[in-house]
Amino acid sequence: MTDQPVLYGIDAGVATITLNRPEAMNSLDTTTKVALRDDIRRAADDQSVRAVVLTGSGRAFCVGQDLNEHADALRSGSASLGTTVEQHYNPIVYGLATMEKPVVAAVNGVAAGAGASFAFACDFRIVGQSAGFNLAFTAIGLSCDSGSSWTLPRLVGWAKARELLMLPRTVRAHEALALGLATEVVSDDTVLTRARELARQLASGPTLAYAAVRDVLNYSATHSLEESLAREGEMMNRTGATEDHRSAVTAFLAKQKAEFSGR
Repeated sequence: MTDQPVLYGIDAGVATITLNRPEAMNSLDTTTKVALRDDIRRAADDQSVRAVVLTGSGRAFCVGQDLNEHADALRSGSASLGTTVEQHYNPIVYGLATMEKPVVAAVNGVAAGAGASFAFACDFRIVGQSAGFNLAFTAIGLSCDSGSSWTLPRLVGWAKARELLMLPRTVRAHEALALGLATEVVSDDTVLTRARELARQLASGPTLAYAAVRDVLNYSATHSLEESLAREGEMMNRTGATEDHRSAVTAFLAKQKAEFSGR
């Protein structure tokens, strides 16, 4: 149903999740946040899904919290940002960052606030040449959420993360590429095509190995070298026991192309 705030579809093992409020630049009202959270969980749990694309409809990727809805809540005294962070934003970002399959953000336009943070939680960001990122939280007197305090320093370093969060501005596509916020910059009309192409490539690859790489990278960010080495050993032991590994070694020795099944 195209009138839904979030669209979900699967093709060739790739789930595409599309924020679908183009008239509101895909801002996040409560209905949209719930649907997005639930669709991310759906993709994570579906064994037929081997890669995920997150994108937006219209001219924006996502501009973050719907401030019209929030202003109404402020006027009524019912606003509770802590509640929506706990119930919506945190599960969305945690799902994007930790599901056992790769995630590609197709950043088709501006990504601001939580929208930028969602993109940063993905493994890859294919960015349109007219798109940009803006960590707009402090511009409206707020701290940061949606994992930006965790992802941003790891993408651009602590000093640049502090600058972008405390002195928010729009980081255009080519600067984002130079900083490490973008994986690739492409023409605006090819963003989704390129993101899906990359997702299909990943979906046909060793998805169990990708999941293990995600795990060890996330783990090493908050653990010592000794602990991280031990975790690497665990993941090597796990992936070394897979059908994917055994068949890939056989194919390599036979000078054939490896085929991966995710088992």
